[in-house]
Amino acid sequence: MARPLSRRSLLQAATLAAAVPALSRTATGRAAAAPAAAAVAAGVLDTPSAWTVRPFGLEDVSLGRGVFADKRQLMLDHARGYDVNRLLQVFRANAGLATGGAIAPGGWEGLDGEANGNLRGHYTGHFLTMLAQAYRSTKEQVFADRITTMVGALTEVRAALRRDPAVLNVAGKFGTAADQVRGSYQYVDLPAAVLGGASAITLSVWVRPTHDANWTRVFDFGDDTSRYLYLAARNQAGVPRFAITTSGAGGEQGLNGTVALPLDRWSHLAVTIAGGTGTLYVNGTAVARNTAMNLTPAALGSLKNNWLGRSNYAADPVFAGAYEEFNVFSRALTAAEITELQSHRAADASTGRGDLASYAFDETEGGSFADASGRNLTATLRRTWGGPSHPGFLAAYPETQFIDLESRTTSDYTKVWAPYYTAHKILRGLLDAYTATDDDRALDLASGMCDWMHSRLSKLPKATLQRMWGIFSSGEFGGIVEAICDLHTITGKPEHLALAELFDLDRLIDACAANTDVLDGLHANQHIPIFTGYVRLYDETGEERYLTSAKNFWDMVVPHRMYGIGGTSTQEFWKARDVIAGTVSATTAETCCAYNMLKLSRTLFFHEQDPKYMDYYERALYNQVLGSKQDRPDAEKPLVTYFIGLTPGHVRDYTPKQGTTCCEGTGMESATKYQDSVYFARADGSALYVNLYSPSTLTWVEKGVTVTQTTGFPREQGSTLTFGGGRASFTLLLRVPSWAAAGFRVTVNGRAVSGTPRPGSYFDVSRTWRPGDTVRISMPFRTRVEKALDDPSLQTLFHGPVNLVARDPATEYLKVGLYRDAGLSGDLSHSLTPVPGKPLHFLLDGTEWAPFSEGTEDPAHAYVRRFEPKVVFGGRDSGVANPAKADGTTLLDDVWAGAPFRNKGALVSRVRSTVDAWVTAGLLSRADGDKVVSTAGGASYRP
Repeated sequence: MARPLSRRSLLQAATLAAAVPALSRTATGRAAAAPAAAAVAAGVLDTPSAWTVRPFGLEDVSLGRGVFADKRQLMLDHARGYDVNRLLQVFRANAGLATGGAIAPGGWEGLDGEANGNLRGHYTGHFLTMLAQAYRSTKEQVFADRITTMVGALTEVRAALRRDPAVLNVAGKFGTAADQVRGSYQYVDLPAAVLGGASAITLSVWVRPTHDANWTRVFDFGDDTSRYLYLAARNQAGVPRFAITTSGAGGEQGLNGTVALPLDRWSHLAVTIAGGTGTLYVNGTAVARNTAMNLTPAALGSLKNNWLGRSNYAADPVFAGAYEEFNVFSRALTAAEITELQSHRAADASTGRGDLASYAFDETEGGSFADASGRNLTATLRRTWGGPSHPGFLAAYPETQFIDLESRTTSDYTKVWAPYYTAHKILRGLLDAYTATDDDRALDLASGMCDWMHSRLSKLPKATLQRMWGIFSSGEFGGIVEAICDLHTITGKPEHLALAELFDLDRLIDACAANTDVLDGLHANQHIPIFTGYVRLYDETGEERYLTSAKNFWDMVVPHRMYGIGGTSTQEFWKARDVIAGTVSATTAETCCAYNMLKLSRTLFFHEQDPKYMDYYERALYNQVLGSKQDRPDAEKPLVTYFIGLTPGHVRDYTPKQGTTCCEGTGMESATKYQDSVYFARADGSALYVNLYSPSTLTWVEKGVTVTQTTGFPREQGSTLTFGGGRASFTLLLRVPSWAAAGFRVTVNGRAVSGTPRPGSYFDVSRTWRPGDTVRISMPFRTRVEKALDDPSLQTLFHGPVNLVARDPATEYLKVGLYRDAGLSGDLSHSLTPVPGKPLHFLLDGTEWAPFSEGTEDPAHAYVRRFEPKVVFGGRDSGVANPAKADGTTLLDDVWAGAPFRNKGALVSRVRSTVDAWVTAGLLSRADGDKVVSTAGGASYRP
């Protein structure tokens, strides 16, 4: 059916259909760049009616030269160069498809990574989003082509998951063999009669293992974990082991090999049992003999589970590798006969085929294997987990994590690691791929995923859902509600909106709606993106508690749990309200948290244009987010931090943990959408918000104008806007940063604009704008400190919006004094000496200070210990020790808290009144107080 343009537009956040490139279709559904479609003339595309402002699309705002463009270029190069088949490997493996020799990325995106790779698939979703944003921003065809490759592959994966497993062929020892890709969870199911109740037996097989996991079964015939016989490719010592028992592991009669089987090479294994003796052969050599092996298949009786590649012990891994020539004989072959099988197929050897079972594994299609023994015991390829419960299922691992979560009461990420979180990343990536390239296959995959989730979750009692979503880690679902709401705006399916509401975590929503702070002890990044989703649910349903809870939640984080750089969390969790100094560690400020706080801030701003949201956006973007990306290229890794430690001398780690982490994923996204919040438009088109000062060009097609922002900000203390295109009447709303206390001046075509801009507000300029009009904004920077809420002596230094860090290897807090040269404005920059040729670098007492945003590996101090031992004014020392209150606030802190001062007299008056108060409180002697006032009066001050 035709898609309503107004629904698709929400995701693109574009202003006009003409501003979005049209896409031509191929027979496969692939999108290719084409000229803009003049045929689409729908006017202004809709945004949610609850939004009073709307964003521009990434395609509408181009970045100019500067730090953002430089950082983005590094990530674009990574996006161009990384082999996407590596990301697709885990999806293809899960579906039993050929992986083309691709090696999974590893880390969180591989079976050998943290928690057994239980989060694999998430990174692929992030990568799709990065590619979509890159394509929308640059229109480089390479990004669209890579999206097409990935969407096509995921379409094939889903189709394969819907079918029964099918054989994969590889070259065998003698001909064609059957391959079991690691991660496919596939095994061969043999009929129950395969062992024939034999009292003597030989089991012979060629295998080519591709992984060295212990306890993977070459074969396992049994009922459970009490009666069985098996051959493991590796035991706990890493060598082959055969065992047979009728009384569980304690009663095993076994044979152990002497050396490990080589990987990626063919090995022949054979076990014979007869007359109370068992022998294990490896490549024709008898490596173990047990003369007390009196158990045979006859003692086991009829067995229920007769498997190649799967263990009767559920926790054991599935065999990864290839099979050829599995034969079962009702006698013990001689050593000479075993030797003969090293160079001949059984059919061509004196042994002939196995008389109980004989599988060549030379089938080239289908999922069954013929038995050539004459007994017609056809074997079947199966998945350990059966198959998807719904045709829309798409993942890089079986559905088992989703099933387990429904009965789970405690967190264990080695069993269940946030499956709905991973589903969100994949869903978001598909939606972004669709909005960037118009590939209907991506939309179909996304819609199918939500159909599948609805089919699972809608059957569960509400109490079960509340328990699931409240479990740490295992129940984490990221921003899935936002993505589902976005999908609903496209499909209009009631089931999709109903699905979004199934993720309500009522106790958290209700507490935050009542403005009850319950964040202490919660995992930060598990909960921040929840609220962006709830705001979108408000848009879709009008239910006020969603929006109210999100607003109150934001206020619980900012500033009460926020570090100076805009980050939040310590060791991924929140602590008590207003505890900042007490939480500083090497594992503060998880990068994902900043990413998600930015998303929440801009989404709240769409509803209420409180400047605090964009003040925070600037803080976190210009400091933590920029600083989380290392300033060097790498084709293999995105080079993004996980934690940003704020302890003294901390060195940032841009290759965190084992790789492919959540923060590297969001880091890829952040670095390809730096321009997403520079400009917003009032929903009725009557105003343009300039939220950030960043070199960029806006194409506002609805108004027929362009706005080019030329600036070196934050190296430059101002910006210039130049208008192009046609005439248009609207109000220009310029954000006055909360830190801009030194003035904010605006001129239009060289003439000053009247009015008094207030820090932490928007300054409006209304007129009919003409081509060539120029707006110049000047905002002088001051140097200031921000104090930790729980320890005023622990401080972080800012120059305008720029957080400055001291580069020093010391692991103790540096002691820093700044008041001695403070100006009447309260500006502390006079204590800093600029470093020639290095913008925004300063020297203070011989230590270099640099912007936090620089992605280096220099040891840094984001927080320092304020140390003002003497009362000094204008460089003059009073000789009086600087006294402090019990909370750490000093006399000088109290004096300078009154800045700015209009003149020296105002400062001296402040000193006198402060001294009097401290003397009265018994914190300062009158004699010392007089010295302080006298020194202040005799000093000279800069502005």
